[in-house]
Amino acid sequence: MKLSEILDRITVLECVGDINTEIATIASDSRRATAGTLFVAVKGTKVDGHGYIPAVMSSGASAVVCEKMPENIAEGITVVRVEDTADALGKIASAYYGYPSENLVLAGVTGTNGKTTTATLLYKLFRGLGYKAGLLSTVVNCVDDRQEPAQQTTPDPITINRLLAEMVEAGCGYCFMEVSSHSIVQKRISGLKFKLGIFSNITLDHLDYHKTFQEYIRAKKLFFDNLTAGSFALTNSDDRNGKVMVQNTRATVKTYGLSGFNDFDASILECGFEGMLLNICGKEMWTLLPGRFNAYNVLAVYSSAVLLGQKPEEIMQVLSGLTPVAGRFDIVNLAGKTAIVDYAHTPDALENVIEAINKIRRDMAPSTLITVCGCGGDRDRSKRPLMAQIAVKLSDKVILTSDNPRTENPESILDEMVAGLKPEDMANVLRISDRKMAIQTACMVAQKGDIILIAGKGHENYQDVMGVKHHFDDKEIVTAVLSQQA
Repeated sequence: MKLSEILDRITVLECVGDINTEIATIASDSRRATAGTLFVAVKGTKVDGHGYIPAVMSSGASAVVCEKMPENIAEGITVVRVEDTADALGKIASAYYGYPSENLVLAGVTGTNGKTTTATLLYKLFRGLGYKAGLLSTVVNCVDDRQEPAQQTTPDPITINRLLAEMVEAGCGYCFMEVSSHSIVQKRISGLKFKLGIFSNITLDHLDYHKTFQEYIRAKKLFFDNLTAGSFALTNSDDRNGKVMVQNTRATVKTYGLSGFNDFDASILECGFEGMLLNICGKEMWTLLPGRFNAYNVLAVYSSAVLLGQKPEEIMQVLSGLTPVAGRFDIVNLAGKTAIVDYAHTPDALENVIEAINKIRRDMAPSTLITVCGCGGDRDRSKRPLMAQIAVKLSDKVILTSDNPRTENPESILDEMVAGLKPEDMANVLRISDRKMAIQTACMVAQKGDIILIAGKGHENYQDVMGVKHHFDDKEIVTAVLSQQA
C-alpha cells in the first residue's frame, strides 16, 4: 500500500522523501518497526516516540510520521510532519485497514459504570437476533464467535482497526465497543465512524489521570462532540451530566431514564437476586440482571437496538434470556450462602451494588451482608476513604483488603481507606490485606442465609503485585471455599 493512500485524509505539513513509497505495515511501537514499516511517533504519557526515530530509521523502516522533523534523515526513508501524531495514528490505522468502521455499524459506550455490561449485552443481543457482530470490551474482544483476550478497555488505534477489519472480513454487520475516557483524550478512537454513542453515567473516577472531575467530564463529552450528523447520541437523562454530554453534538439526541420524560423509559416492577420484572416503554419484560443499576443498562441496550432499527418485540424476547456479564453481579449460591462477585471499584458503583442487594434483602428473611472490598494501587487515591465509608454505611460487616496493589504497599492503601472511618465504625470492620484470606474469612463469618459481596476485581483472573500479575480469581476462590462448606 502506498504511503500517499494511507495519508489520504491527513493534512501533511511537510514531507521529505517519496510520498508514494510502499508500506508493508504500520507501528507506533519502535520495537515493532522493521523493513517496510510506517512508524508513527506519538508523544505518550510516559514515553515520547520521537526519541526512537533514529533507531527506527536504522531498522529499515520505509517512513516516519512525526510532529518535529529529525535533524538527520536516513537515505531512502520518507519523513512526514503533521500537527498531531496521536490524531494521525487513528486515521492512518483506519486507512491502512480499509476504513473498517465505515463498513459496519459501530456503537460506542462511554461512562464511569455500565460500559462493559451494556456493550456485551448489545453484542449478545444482536447475535441472538441472527446477526454477526463484534465486541471490544474490558473483559474480552470478539470477532463474531472468535475471542481474543482484552489488554485494555479500549485498545490502541492499530489494534482497534485490525479487529474491526477482521470483523468486516468475517461478515459482521455490527460492532459494540467500550470507549474509555483515556482513549478519548489520547485520541485512540480518531478516524472511527460511530453510528451510535451511548452515555451511561459519570461519577468520581480516574482523577489520578484527569486531575479534576471537570476534566474527566470534558473527556467523556469529547466523544459526543465528535459524533457526526446522521449518527445517534443516546444519553441517560437521570444523570446530572447526561444533557451536558450532548450539548454540542451533531448527532440526533435521544434520552433514556427511569424518571421524567424520555424517548425511552422504564420502571422496576419486581426485583430479586434471580432478576427483575421491568416495564419498558409500556411493555413488561423479565431480565436475569438484578438491581436498579442494571435497569439502566438493560434500558440502554433496548433503546440502542431500537435506534439501530430492530423490532421492540424481538429485542425483548432475546434480551430477557441474556445472563449477567462475567464479574458483574455474578452470583454463587452454595452452602446456603449467597456470594456476589462484582467489578464495583468506584464509590458510585459500590454504592449502587450494595443498595441493590439491600433492596432485595428487604423482601427476604433477615440476613447479614458482609462486604469485602479494597482499592487499587497507583490509581485515584481520593476515592479510598469514600469507598470505605460507603461499605461501612451500607453493610453489616466489612472486610477491607487488597485489590491490585501494583507498586504500592497494600497496608498503606488500607491506611488511606481507614482514614475515612470514625473510631466507632471499626467495630464491624476487619482489616486483612491478604485478599484470599479476606474472602475465606468472609465465608467463615457468614451464616446460612447471609450474603457476601466481593467487590473490586470482578472478572479479573489476576492480582497485580509490584508489576507482576499472579493468578487470582475472586469467583474461583469463593466457589472453592463455599463448596468445602456445603
